[in-house]
Parts: sequence; C-alpha cells; structure tokens
Amino acid sequence: MGTPPTARKVCVVTGSSSGIGAATARLYASHGWDVAVNYSRDPAPADEVAGQCRALGAEVLVVKADVSSDADCRRLAAEVQARWGRADVLVNNAGTTRFVPLKNLDALEADDFQRIYAVNVVGAYQMTRAFVPLLERHPVTAVVNVSSIASFMGTGSSIAYMASKGALNAMTIGLARALGPKIRVNAIAPGLVDSPWLKNGLGEVAYAAAVESYKQRAALEEVIQPEDVAQAAWWLGVGAAKTTGEVLLIDGGLRLTRA
Repeated sequence: MGTPPTARKVCVVTGSSSGIGAATARLYASHGWDVAVNYSRDPAPADEVAGQCRALGAEVLVVKADVSSDADCRRLAAEVQARWGRADVLVNNAGTTRFVPLKNLDALEADDFQRIYAVNVVGAYQMTRAFVPLLERHPVTAVVNVSSIASFMGTGSSIAYMASKGALNAMTIGLARALGPKIRVNAIAPGLVDSPWLKNGLGEVAYAAAVESYKQRAALEEVIQPEDVAQAAWWLGVGAAKTTGEVLLIDGGLRLTRA
C-alpha cells in the first residue's frame, strides 16, 4: 500500500548541494515545502544545504544518487515514497560537462558525449520516469528540467554540453505530451550563472573575463544568480498552471544583443 501521503508538499531537487539546485531547495523550503536534497559525491555540501532548509522549517531527506544510474533514480524515488508518500515537484538540475574550446574538435571523444548525455539527458529521463507514480497521485504536479542558453546559442563549456541541453529541450516537449494532463513538464534555460560549478570549471581568470563579457553583451548588464533560476523553478513548478512543454529563457537579455 505504501506510505500515506503527508499534508505538506514535497519538492525533489537533483544536484542540489550547491548553485542552482541548492537555491531551489532553499526557496521551496522557505515556502513551507519539504525537500529532498540529492548529491552524487561529497555529502558535506548537501548536509549544509539540508541544514539551511531545516532552519527554514522544512523536513529534509538527503540522498546520495547518481542520476545516470536507473537503479539510483528508482532508489531515490523509493526513499521519498517511504518518507513522505508523495512528490509534487521534481527539479532535474543535476548536470555535468567537460570544458573544451569549441574549435578544438579533437578534444572531444565519443565517451565524453556519452558521459555528458548520461547525466544531462538520460538522467533527467530516468528520474522523471521513477517519480511519475508519485507525481500522478496528486492533481497539480510538475517536472522542471534545468537546461541552458547554450542549447540556443551554440556557446558554452563544450559542444557536447550544448548538444545535450538541446536534447533535453526536445525531451521536455516530448514528456509534456506524454505526461499531460496530470503532470506538467517545462524547462529553464539560464544564461551565465554565478556559481561554483562554472568558476571551478573555467578557473578564476577565465571566469572573471566571461562575466565581464556577458555583462557587456546582455541588455540588463547582469549575469544570472542561482536564486534567479530558483524563482523560475518555483513559478514553473507551482504557479504556471496552464504552461507545459516550454523552455523558459533566463538570460538577462543576452539574446537581444550580438553573441
């Protein structure tokens, strides 16, 4: 029969030990939701985010799971089922890349594409599939996929990354068709996000240069903060009752100017 559902709503955020995922978990917690915090390697940052969410009044489940593993996705869903008996919003935020200059085609191998797709595309699919039985229990539920402006502009950390996010956009539309009307599925495509993930990947000097260049080109002259994306994840998860199959661009107006 399973665990009877709790009264409080539940948001599950993959890759939520830092950056966009952490900001999203905190925002849902601040609105009175319980949250599942997911990480794949180091538990310490995830535990810190969990503590922040608990301080906001949320009950928190911390789960180590690699989204590229279907068994891990199903186990995460089972743990959420056992704890709360429900899931109302799933935010597929976990992602990976390899930082390779676009013109250096020899620097990317098939294994790079397969590893990046395994997390960014297959992982989002497997996690969604694992949570469908829980999401279908309630009339107002949603999946939010975190994509990237790279999928539109052909820029970013690598060709493999931008291609994976383009595939995620297409899959978002397909899942919206497949899971409607019970479950809405949308995506967010942020521009350059001020996050440890990007700083670590580019290095301090290259990151500072990228931020300055972005600000010069964006109409709003700002880069994106994790909290900006979290606000979009909240709206698409809770407020956008008649929106499904969309990819919402959060870029500070970068696409209004020359790349």
